[in-house]
Amino acid sequence: MQTTRVQTTRVQTTRVQTTKTLILTSLFLLFTSTQTLALSDNQPVRGIAETAEQVRPLMNGQQIPATVEVTTIEGKKLPLGQVLNNKKTILFFYRGGWCPFCNTQLGQLKQIEGQLTKLGFQLIGISTDNEQALQKSIGKNQLNYQLLADFNSVISQAFGLAFYSSQKVTDRYVAALDLKNPLQKNKAGDQRLVLPVPAIYVVDSKGLVQFNYVNPNFKVRLHETLLLKAAELVK
Repeated sequence: MQTTRVQTTRVQTTRVQTTKTLILTSLFLLFTSTQTLALSDNQPVRGIAETAEQVRPLMNGQQIPATVEVTTIEGKKLPLGQVLNNKKTILFFYRGGWCPFCNTQLGQLKQIEGQLTKLGFQLIGISTDNEQALQKSIGKNQLNYQLLADFNSVISQAFGLAFYSSQKVTDRYVAALDLKNPLQKNKAGDQRLVLPVPAIYVVDSKGLVQFNYVNPNFKVRLHETLLLKAAELVK
């Protein structure tokens, strides 16, 4: 009986160690791959990509666009740098409160907000929702962290995350979700809905991107464990 317990304990310990190793390996690969891209292109790419797969986001080693204006839930327009206020920040972009995957992410980040705060970080979300929709998301999800409006997709363009949705997606979202976001013309002159590729940025107190996770597949979001590990590495 004692031998069985020892063996079980060893198996559990091995599983924990394996999980930690996988997390650290994944984090290392994310850091090194994004850093390589940042070195080859030292300037943030602005504008709107034709598809989600073609975005060229702000990368590790680059400064956030501090002068771009953001809108608070009170309707105030402020430079992003003023909102961050020289504080370490977890800045995440999501599509909107109408997106079920985004709402799940809002809740997951809420669960680790206390741990991020202990690490010295503030948590700020940015979406295409207007101020009223943001207030509904805060109430619905009982959020304590700050949400900012990017109704015209200006911030997501500055971060290189904005893209034109396809005609099919544009028509479906506008009709089914009653979205009021302004449509914008792509290169072909078609009116399309502009959305951000979901992304998370770990920014230090100087406004420098230390880690980022950007995935064109909006159904896949960064695991909280990886985000916490990335935050722990920022001094």
